[in-house]
Amino acid sequence: MEQREYDLIMANYGVTRQHSYDIVLLPWGATEPHNLHLPYLTDCILSHDIAVDAARVAFERHGVRCMVMPPVTMGSQNPGQRDLPFCVHASYDTQRAILTDTVASLHHQGFRKLVIVNGHGGNNFKNMMRDLSTAYPDFFIACGEWFKMAPVGEYFDNPGDHADEVETSVMMHYHPEWVNLSEAGPGKGHGFAVKALRQGKVWLPRHWNLASPDDTGIGNPALSTAEKGKRFADAVVAEYADFLRDFKQIRQPEELYER
Repeated sequence: MEQREYDLIMANYGVTRQHSYDIVLLPWGATEPHNLHLPYLTDCILSHDIAVDAARVAFERHGVRCMVMPPVTMGSQNPGQRDLPFCVHASYDTQRAILTDTVASLHHQGFRKLVIVNGHGGNNFKNMMRDLSTAYPDFFIACGEWFKMAPVGEYFDNPGDHADEVETSVMMHYHPEWVNLSEAGPGKGHGFAVKALRQGKVWLPRHWNLASPDDTGIGNPALSTAEKGKRFADAVVAEYADFLRDFKQIRQPEELYER
């Protein structure tokens, strides 16, 4: 299968009209600095690359035909991030409008399954998905963060939170020419002083200029390698492919639940 059959960035109507697609994948990232060594669009690039590989593997292994949409660059940012040049904060209403219009268009065209491949930890689509499930009860929307699809501790020595060994290694696997590891900062982050916040029992947005005051990273990327990135990406893609196989079989909400 040619990539233009499942990657809308490369696709044309002459190709897409020849096929029936089971599931649409929507990569979603952000526009923000990633330490001093990764591109601003890292979250978009990696969510798209993972989605493209997942679509390919899902077809090769399970016969599931997916289309990967272009990545959405509008991410939700923490306080302090918007102070950084060219970091764009997309409001909840903006993200909701993008997702709503995407779902409305796809539903009108006859599609009934969408998977958001999220690459940015600041994004949260749950309430939007609940609203859309009411407006489009026959349309299934699922969402997962690609970096949580496999246990990072089994693949990395020093995983962090942002522009860390995980993201850097996976970017080195897909696009080594875009990684300048020698220019990276140490990614020293400052955690919360309040115990309940530190333990995750209570949540509030981090002020990014205080949590990561030096290089915008949280987690040292020094041990990153393309080999680690490939192993992890392969594991993540396999998990997605298996999910897409199972998701394809769902026709009614009742089928999502054990009997």
